[in-house]
Amino acid sequence: MKIVLASNNSGKLAELQAMFSPLGVQLLRQSDLDIGEAEEPFRTFVENALAKARHAARASGLPAVADDAGLCVDAFGGLPGVDTAFYATQFGYAKGDDNNVKALLEQMAAIDNRRAALVSTLVAVRSADDPEPLIAAGRVVGEITRAPLGSNGFGFDPVMLIPEFGKTFAQLPVDVKNANSHRGKAARQMLDLIRQQWLI
Repeated sequence: MKIVLASNNSGKLAELQAMFSPLGVQLLRQSDLDIGEAEEPFRTFVENALAKARHAARASGLPAVADDAGLCVDAFGGLPGVDTAFYATQFGYAKGDDNNVKALLEQMAAIDNRRAALVSTLVAVRSADDPEPLIAAGRVVGEITRAPLGSNGFGFDPVMLIPEFGKTFAQLPVDVKNANSHRGKAARQMLDLIRQQWLI
C-alpha cells in the first residue's frame, strides 16, 4: 500500500518511514508527487493535520497521512503550539530549526518554569472525503534546557530534556528517541488503527 505523507519535512519522513515499516506500506513525500503544501489556518493540531491529509489525498488520489506537531510551553500558556514551525519569525529570525531553538532560549532566559510538552497528532484518510479519519496523538512532557545538547534529531530535540533519561531527545540514539517520542507514540497508535480499520 502506498500512502502519501502530507509533509515536505525530510526529518518527519525518515522518522515515520521507519515507524511505518512494520505495516509494509510505502510512504511517499507529497513534494515528490509535486503536491504543494496545504493551508494550515486552524488553531489546533488535529484540525491542521486533517486539512493537510485531505489536501494530499485529493491531489494524489491515494490515502494520506499528515502529522501536525509542535512545542507547548507551560510558561507561554501552551504556545507556540501550532505556530511552532514559524516561532523564530516572530522575533525577526528566518524560519528554521536552529533559529527556533535560539529564539526559544532567548525568550525563556529569565523563566524558571521550564516545563513543556512536544505534541504530535497524526491523521490518516483513505480519500479526500473520508468521513472516518483515523486520529492518533502522542505527547511527551519534559523541560527546556538552558542550552542545546546533542546532535541527533531535529526541531526542538536539542533543548527538550526528558526526565526519565536525563538527556535531551538529541542526545538519545535514534531508535530510543523514536520509541519514546511524541511522534513515536502517535505512530504506534496510528499503526494499530490502520491495522484494525484499513487492513482487515
